[in-house]
Amino acid sequence: MRGWPVADLWGERMPRSVTLLQTVAVSVGVTIGSGIFRVPATVAGQLQDPRAMLVCWVLGGVIALCGALSIAELAGALPRSGGVFAYLLEAYGPLPAFLFGWTELIVIRAAALGAIATIFAEYLGYFWPLSAAGVRRCAAIAIVFIGAVNYLGVQRAALLQTVTSALKFAALLLLGLLAFTARGGGSAHFAVQPGAFWSASALATALIPVMWTYDGWADPATMAGEIRDPQRNLPRALIAGALCVMLVYLLVNVGFLYALAPAQMAGSRLIAADVAEQIPLLGRAGGGAIAAAVVLAAFSGLNGSMLTGARVFFAMADRDLFFRSVARVSPRFQSPSVAIGLATVLGVAYVLANDFAQLADKFILGIWPFYALAVAGIFTLRRRQPQLPRPYRVFGYPLVPLVFLVASVLMMGNALVTAPRDTGFTLLVIAAGVPVYWLRRRLVPRA
Repeated sequence: MRGWPVADLWGERMPRSVTLLQTVAVSVGVTIGSGIFRVPATVAGQLQDPRAMLVCWVLGGVIALCGALSIAELAGALPRSGGVFAYLLEAYGPLPAFLFGWTELIVIRAAALGAIATIFAEYLGYFWPLSAAGVRRCAAIAIVFIGAVNYLGVQRAALLQTVTSALKFAALLLLGLLAFTARGGGSAHFAVQPGAFWSASALATALIPVMWTYDGWADPATMAGEIRDPQRNLPRALIAGALCVMLVYLLVNVGFLYALAPAQMAGSRLIAADVAEQIPLLGRAGGGAIAAAVVLAAFSGLNGSMLTGARVFFAMADRDLFFRSVARVSPRFQSPSVAIGLATVLGVAYVLANDFAQLADKFILGIWPFYALAVAGIFTLRRRQPQLPRPYRVFGYPLVPLVFLVASVLMMGNALVTAPRDTGFTLLVIAAGVPVYWLRRRLVPRA
């Protein structure tokens, strides 16, 4: 049947053409978005103490790295499209996997695409002024364009991802290094100021936007069905991507703190631009350079989010947990065409109906329960399926996955206490998937 090619050894129907370098580029490109250009100011405002600020970024990196080290075991053992979806399905059965896919469908992916596209359009407005309505239209056009590129085949999208990820990683690295030449900068900014105070709860609250900037470390696993030699390359890519992002984020934050005092950072709406304006080499061009860097970062992140998110919808349908037509593979371009179209439509709908804050809140809170369940699945599968081939086993087991689980539970618990409305709304959206799942099983046994 056209659109339904023969499955390979693992049950995948798309060509395995994505290389190790391209997979690392997806990891870096999805993770490094626009958040790093604004979240350091948010963290400074919440914590004030420079030591606590740096501890927060280190903690975020360690948590993300522990997650990547853990997910890498599952990725090597189960190289299937869908990533976290596939691991939940194998470890716990169809209901938790469906709830993850449901949340991706209703909240996470559309919100991610909408938020990233909105930032892309906002910063593009630095060069071509746009009204509020113009920003939304521009963001919608960007999503449609990226959807079209992805429809034309994974190699076109992966090439675009590799180039843009390399450029924005280099730009961020350069910004972090040049920050140490900023006028007015100095090591005195690292000293604790009188009256500065922070608590464990404040640190956990500040960690939420930090983890948003780190989010994406697990996304390459959604493309496992199209990666060459996935049992070897996918674990390597997950770990390498998380390490690269952690190192460049730490460099950037130390550089920002050297350039600006904590109080200046906290009061900065566009912190990266403010730092750039203090760098003699950039001079008056600093603002434009940062705007261009954010546009590039957002464009790359948008492409990466489309690449990875559409594969979750495809995997759901391919495992009979969504409409079967969504699992169609384009005969000409060998891409999950219907799934890409669905992600595009959802992203456009969200961007036209929500502002950035609403989008970001939904995105941050919706994914972490499933990350925690997936990592816990390592323990479940080691007990239930000890014979499962595991080309990579978690370094530091069981400590590394336990660190991730404890951190995830504490962070989600703190979010429930400090932001009960947003957190409660997200949990309700997830829970709403339960009756949908049972209705679907009763009314449409095989959609």
